[in-house]
Amino acid sequence: MLSRGLPQGAVPKLERPGPLRERVYEALLELITTRALRPGQHLVESELAGHLGVSRQPVREALQRLNTEGWVDLRPAQGAFVHEPTEEEADQLLTVRTLLEAEAARLAAAGADESGVTALEDLCAKGERAVLDDDVDGAVAANAEFHAKVMELAGNAVLSELAAQVDRRVRWYYTPVARQRGKQSWIEHRELIAAITAGDEHGATAVMRAHTEHTRRTYHDRERP
Repeated sequence: MLSRGLPQGAVPKLERPGPLRERVYEALLELITTRALRPGQHLVESELAGHLGVSRQPVREALQRLNTEGWVDLRPAQGAFVHEPTEEEADQLLTVRTLLEAEAARLAAAGADESGVTALEDLCAKGERAVLDDDVDGAVAANAEFHAKVMELAGNAVLSELAAQVDRRVRWYYTPVARQRGKQSWIEHRELIAAITAGDEHGATAVMRAHTEHTRRTYHDRERP
């Protein structure tokens, strides 16, 4: 049941006025991305509507959109379920992520200034604190911020746009392995910062490629629930 799968207080009531359809969609997508709604979980319109404090209509519309985008499966006579990604789906997306982020790391090393490096160091410290506190959600959020900052420092709008298209699915796949990656992930981030600081384009590319490959392998080797 949905009520068993959501921690108390995980879903705030949506305030009005506003584009309710879009806000319901964003709320559900965030719950899926963070795995508050887990892959394979049955999604009951009336329960979701109750959690969000809305009618069933915007929930139904959001589920249809999420189905179109591959986040939700609509099964005849059964209802809606959070999509369970196959190993091939994950592998393809994480491989594309490696290509995008390795190029972003190279460009960041070529052009990052002192303030950009400082921002990366601050985000790295934030992630390290989250790991020490065993704050998985905090570590996942800091990881996303760190990689987004590298992409920003790359200064390539097309590259950033492409990365944004895969960002949420990267978070979806990273969440179940965040604790396992733990401290090592942030050691690799420190190595990347050092390469960017030195203006070492080749080194930054190599570090980022190895870093994202470690995450891909860890995902495939993870313990299944």
